[in-house]
Amino acid sequence: MINAAIFDMDGLLVDSEPHWRAMERVVFATVGLHLTDDECMQTTGLPILEVVRYWFARAPWTDQAAIGRSHEDLATAITDGVHERIATLAEPMPGAIEALQFFVSRGIPTAIASASPMSLIEVVVDRLGIRDYLTLWHSATLEARNKPAPDVYLGTARKLNVLPADCVTFEDSGSGLQSAYSAGMRTVAVPAAFESEDPKFTIADIIIPSLTMFSVDIFDALQTKEYYS
Repeated sequence: MINAAIFDMDGLLVDSEPHWRAMERVVFATVGLHLTDDECMQTTGLPILEVVRYWFARAPWTDQAAIGRSHEDLATAITDGVHERIATLAEPMPGAIEALQFFVSRGIPTAIASASPMSLIEVVVDRLGIRDYLTLWHSATLEARNKPAPDVYLGTARKLNVLPADCVTFEDSGSGLQSAYSAGMRTVAVPAAFESEDPKFTIADIIIPSLTMFSVDIFDALQTKEYYS
């Protein structure tokens, strides 16, 4: 039986990815790295500190002023900018509110398990007005390892007092999907259009193009483990 529904946040419940990419371009430009929107998409789903490390490994900034800024400083600058943008501009992803309501109406606890810090989760919860739909929210930054390690999903299951195998998870990124899959949970992948054919999503039990496609039939298939894509 499904005893809990756990949702990723960025790009899954809230249309935050454009705001992350916008701030990455702004902040990385201050150290001489000028990224395109498409280049920023390459790191979708990674924790922001890992994004900074990813680009430094490929195009290390060499200006003396830039060298003086730590990876943590850049990650904080990006996150702070995203906080401001999301608080005033972000909108829910199509079908997100309805998916939460689906489980709440059936008495099934819902939670957020995000790679983002708790401060940003709080901003999103308030911006979308979903506080009453959620049993709890949990950040991977409070665990030993961030996604793609399973820690945040296992931690969320513990907080919900449910077995990982009795949880269904919803993820839009390969990194997040790997996290939920490694935790031994039932998985629904909701990849963005630009990477919908990427084989990294084939580990999911079910793949749908949007949360608007989630239905009673899919729920029943997950309950009985009669999976399809």
